[in-house]
Amino acid sequence: MVTMRRFLPALVLLSCAVSVAMPALVHAQVNQGFTFTWGDGPSGRQQLQYHLENGTPGFMGDRYWLRLGQQKVAINRINITYPDYYSGIIDPSGIEVRIGGNRSNNFFQFRRDPGKKIELAEVSLDRDNRVIDIVPAEVIPAGTTVQVILNNVRNPNNGGMYYFNARIGSPGDIPLMRYIGTWVLSIARN
Repeated sequence: MVTMRRFLPALVLLSCAVSVAMPALVHAQVNQGFTFTWGDGPSGRQQLQYHLENGTPGFMGDRYWLRLGQQKVAINRINITYPDYYSGIIDPSGIEVRIGGNRSNNFFQFRRDPGKKIELAEVSLDRDNRVIDIVPAEVIPAGTTVQVILNNVRNPNNGGMYYFNARIGSPGDIPLMRYIGTWVLSIARN
């Protein structure tokens, strides 16, 4: 009983210090927590990982890290579609693709190695059809970790949940786009 009285104030101070420091450590949105899907939404296997550096409505200059992960086939084209109710502004000159890299600390999502930026042959943004089309200068080999980074994005003024769909094309005789998955982006006020 005496030892409990001795350590209780220290425990209270420690828990207060952790609760004050924790929001400072968690700055960006990852939003890969508990997700309900229904209707035509993606299943758990089809949800792709992503990271928003800010993620608040109306923020100018946000950066989206959209992870495709490792694919079983080589990639010569990446196609991203977004919904018609997404009112954000995407800068086509701020689009880049990185290969490799890792996230060594999954709890806090710190990026120790963002990967190697690859050269792109073509990047096009069709605002009317809501399609981003990316063609790398060289084919990305199968089994390589791939992520698309959208820099200088202006988030929509209203928060919401936005489904960004990913398709890839692989080299071969038949140029068909293959559905990979969906990033369920959540943009909300913190």
